[in-house]
Amino acid sequence: MALGIDGLASGLDTTTLINQLMQLEARPQVLLKNKVTDSQTFVSALQQLNTRVASLGSAAEKAALPAAFNAFKATSSSTNLTATAGSAASAGSMDITVDRLAQNQVSVTAAMTAWPDSPPVITVTAADGTATEITAATSSLDDMVSAINASDSGITAVKVASGVNAANEPQYRLQLSSETAGAAGGFTVHRGTAAATAAETATNLLTESGAAQIKAAQDAKVTLWAGTDAAQAVTSSSNTFTNLLPGVDVTAAKVSTDPVTITVARDQAATTKTAKDLVDSLAGVLGYIATNSSVTTSESTGSSVARAGLFTGDSGVRGISDRVLSAATAPVNGRSPSEIGITLTRTGTVEFDAEKFGKALAEDPAAVQDILTQIASRVAGVATETSDKFDGAITLRIQGQESEVKELNTQVAEWDRRLETRRSTLERTYTNLEVQLSQLQSQGDWLTAQLANLPRMERSK
Repeated sequence: MALGIDGLASGLDTTTLINQLMQLEARPQVLLKNKVTDSQTFVSALQQLNTRVASLGSAAEKAALPAAFNAFKATSSSTNLTATAGSAASAGSMDITVDRLAQNQVSVTAAMTAWPDSPPVITVTAADGTATEITAATSSLDDMVSAINASDSGITAVKVASGVNAANEPQYRLQLSSETAGAAGGFTVHRGTAAATAAETATNLLTESGAAQIKAAQDAKVTLWAGTDAAQAVTSSSNTFTNLLPGVDVTAAKVSTDPVTITVARDQAATTKTAKDLVDSLAGVLGYIATNSSVTTSESTGSSVARAGLFTGDSGVRGISDRVLSAATAPVNGRSPSEIGITLTRTGTVEFDAEKFGKALAEDPAAVQDILTQIASRVAGVATETSDKFDGAITLRIQGQESEVKELNTQVAEWDRRLETRRSTLERTYTNLEVQLSQLQSQGDWLTAQLANLPRMERSK
């Protein structure tokens, strides 16, 4: 950059003058920057529209699935028995009596101060006959507890204080618990090796004097149709019984001698919510387009100023709105969607009447399913074509706008270089002007001085 001599000779404010000239020179760049800002705002609006349309597609795909109408809810006549309906459930009912609950085996040994055998070896035999031989590091009860808990025997142990013996020594019992619920979790424990246990020469630890079984391993048991000739007992290793009715799991919480009725019926609320979610997504897309397509007015300096929306006059966005609206409101086999509560409003959007939908669903579920499924399928197709991440109409539009913004930014950068060169030229020009003026002033001052020193010619009288 040239060295400025601001008004040194001319008295001009050359810096301000150059800045004003540069503002005029930069007007094309300002227009480009404004266009970049507008394009970026438009891209952001398209991205938001794309997100809304993609969400609409997801809601439509969900509503188009048979599962949207195969939603069932299970209820129980008692809190002693709860039921959950899955996707394979169907309508029906059943009376169930809870005879017993599942439980793990819990046993305790006789009181002892240390393990009575050396080496300290036990054999745990599971209900299926699997034998696990366990050897503790020492005769310490703590070591025996550690050895049991570290084994794969299927039981856990804990040392419980049990007073003192005749010699005033502290005694303990080992509480042994099955890790597996139900009859399959039953076990026996013998003092001795697996071979001695198999030969029946080892002592059963749990039948010794002082030992006790706190809880027996047992399966849960319910009876279907109790008190009738068709009565049928069903057992489970846990308190949950699967598929007593198709797709229905029943969990027992308490024994009940009185029959509990499990009823499975269509979950109308879930189906209605699926339809409502679809219409809400439709309204969200159409409303967003309408809001950004409207022209607003504002007062400025005493007059009204109209401002167009981001999508005003955009045929591409308007086409998307028309396609979505048509997919949602066009008749299905000669029947209007308004018959099931999906209504086109005067403002060009859609509304959902849950009460009307519920009534139609109760009267003719098959017809409602057919209408909603076809509407959802049409909407899902439009949404996919529009918002597909590879070749959707909005996606391609966004990519085109982003390319344009990139090109505009390139032009802005070129203008930066051009304007910098122009400023340097102006600064050099005005600096040279000041220097030349300064030289002229110096020459003028020298001539003035020379003229002043010239001898004066006096006239003779």
